[in-house]
Amino acid sequence: MKVGVIGASGYSGEVLVRLLLGHPSVALSAVTSRQHAGKPLSQVIPALRGQDKGLRFVDSDPAALAAGDIDLFFLALPHGAAATFARALLPAGKKVIDLSADFRVADLATYTKYYGEHRAPELLPQARYVLPELAPDGWESFPLIAAPGCYPTSILLPLAPLLRDGLVSREHIVVNSFSGVSGAGRKVDEAYLYVERTESAKAYGLLKHRHLSEIEEQLGIHAGRPVVIQFNPHLAPMRRGIATTITVPAAPGATLEAILGSWRRAYDGRPFVQILAAGETPDTAYVTGTNRADIAAAHDARTGNFVITSAIDNLVKGASGQAVQIMNLRFGFPETAGLLH
Repeated sequence: MKVGVIGASGYSGEVLVRLLLGHPSVALSAVTSRQHAGKPLSQVIPALRGQDKGLRFVDSDPAALAAGDIDLFFLALPHGAAATFARALLPAGKKVIDLSADFRVADLATYTKYYGEHRAPELLPQARYVLPELAPDGWESFPLIAAPGCYPTSILLPLAPLLRDGLVSREHIVVNSFSGVSGAGRKVDEAYLYVERTESAKAYGLLKHRHLSEIEEQLGIHAGRPVVIQFNPHLAPMRRGIATTITVPAAPGATLEAILGSWRRAYDGRPFVQILAAGETPDTAYVTGTNRADIAAAHDARTGNFVITSAIDNLVKGASGQAVQIMNLRFGFPETAGLLH
């Protein structure tokens, strides 16, 4: 199957290209970038020297890409730009996996509140939000798949099953997440210079981080009722990874064993979620470069809260690896194809 990556020069795009070049069942046939059009792939991504199969960047022309013979496109683009390409590709019969936020939020009013005007609202009925381990039946028939964001992945995987099973409160949920600086994308900004970020950690985006819209919408779907959380994202002095800590009141009678049982039912046989033993907590060092989420739980008898922790690589399970996992499931490949290295 021929696949293409639109916007292949960013951090997520680079990881995606590397995964697809090593995938046993697909042929990476196009990588696009307006800035780098015409340049050899290995010139822009030197880590791919000897592995780039002679690929060169081509211009990001939606009409030309829609007219070609590529079956599936990954959109590794900023929000807003992805919708423009989806508008051209879907009528041509192409399948699309979007790594941006353009189709993650089903409610148009909520999207507008957090991101501004939507550039292709008519495509929302054709889109489906897919976190593979939690996706509803029938998602494979949708031509446009929205891959989850990195913060949401680290929060939804441990918390959604517990809300669905009624083991935790829907109120007074506090989430603190720490992200590596690659989560901001490849851009020139003083705040992300090495000398500014090393030996430094800070909260940002408090009260209305854009991912909050996606997180609360999905938690509400799993809980069956609206869920409001206090989300506190932080920038950490590391290149990649997300560590999340969730403090949530236990439901009456809920036990730590019930939490672990809920997770086992949700993730039994799923290769990319690991439930840690009692007393362990996830560490970003051990998930970096993998498509895995490590999750753990503790019960604080003093406060009556569960303390839930998780760790993922923001560029793999939080972006490109998850997109490949979605492709594998969507097209009948082994779920782990191209993702176990």
